Amino acid sequence: MRMTLPALALGILVTQGAMAAGDGTAAIGGGLGGALGNVVGQQIGGSTGAAVGAGVGGAAGSAIGAPRGNRTEAAIGGGLGSAGGSVIGNRLGGSTGSTIGAGLGGAAGGAIGNNLADDDDKHRSGGKKYKHKHKHKNKHR
Repeated sequence: MRMTLPALALGILVTQGAMAAGDGTAAIGGGLGGALGNVVGQQIGGSTGAAVGAGVGGAAGSAIGAPRGNRTEAAIGGGLGSAGGSVIGNRLGGSTGSTIGAGLGGAAGGAIGNNLADDDDKHRSGGKKYKHKHKHKNKHR
């Protein structure tokens, strides 16, 4: 119980930061998916199953919450963040810490992945556009 309140407070701060960055749905999806995957994974396979479940759940939740063009990056970020948070949380606070860590890691990873995808799209769209106006120039000779 001692770990729960500070972890919840930290989770609220992380989520607020993600919402301010415009990555709220991917962050919430990654956090919820990571936490739920962690709980299911703990029941099936202990701490290793918890980390795997958190990774899969965080990836799925982030992908569902992300906009269409950002799903791959958000899924990678949410999955890695959830799995890493699960492992670190398990070391610090047992099974409860593992679940909290998976939720926080999934939220942060989903938001970061989504944000990186947005930045990448801005750099890709700066190229020249060719309209092919004079495609059939010698048509009526």
